[in-house]
Amino acid sequence: MHREIRVIDLAASDLRALNQSLHDLKPDTEFTHWKVLSPRGAHAIACGLQVPVTVEIDGHVGYYCAGMNKCATVIIRGNAGVGVAENLMSGFVRVHGNASQSAGASGHGGLLVIDGDASARCGISMKGISIVVKGSVGHMSAFMAQAGNLVVCGDAGEALGDSIYEARLFVRGRVKDLGADCIEQEMSGQDLDELAGLLERAESDARTEDFRRYGSARQLYNFHIDHAGQY
Repeated sequence: MHREIRVIDLAASDLRALNQSLHDLKPDTEFTHWKVLSPRGAHAIACGLQVPVTVEIDGHVGYYCAGMNKCATVIIRGNAGVGVAENLMSGFVRVHGNASQSAGASGHGGLLVIDGDASARCGISMKGISIVVKGSVGHMSAFMAQAGNLVVCGDAGEALGDSIYEARLFVRGRVKDLGADCIEQEMSGQDLDELAGLLERAESDARTEDFRRYGSARQLYNFHIDHAGQY
């Protein structure tokens, strides 16, 4: 079956109509490849997709681009605003620039790759998503991260992994400081294999041996008076 590419120019088309068209797609759609031109920082582009299509966005996007997606591939050829790939369920999202705050927040699955830097709270409350940041991340990244992987090829800001649960953090550069209950941990063979796979999928040439692993000390799972000051 011939698969067509649909090109939508938001300088001449309505964003709401674009998103509705994407939401209406069926799994057997012939329109499996979409290109969006002139996004001009618009918010909530390509959110809530439910089918395995590819959406390429040529330019900068605003808040919550590619949020709540399942199965889709979304490529952003520019910078992304707050909450890119928020609550990602599955699929793949790539930002060919920098990302603002809360990238990948509450993500349950899938992979988010950021070629540049990510701002504060990258991976906040992540629940199974994997995030690879080729640059650095800001303060409070992986705050209350419950499951999944955050890979940082650059540096990490203050309070990395504050109140972390069972997510795994891999940082190649300098960590300014660790948040409550986050500690450096030994890198296991399984960790190295997982890290190598994520770096390969992100098309990064970083070496696994240059990373350090961080995770939960498991001291804040239950309230204890001796730790009251950390809550």
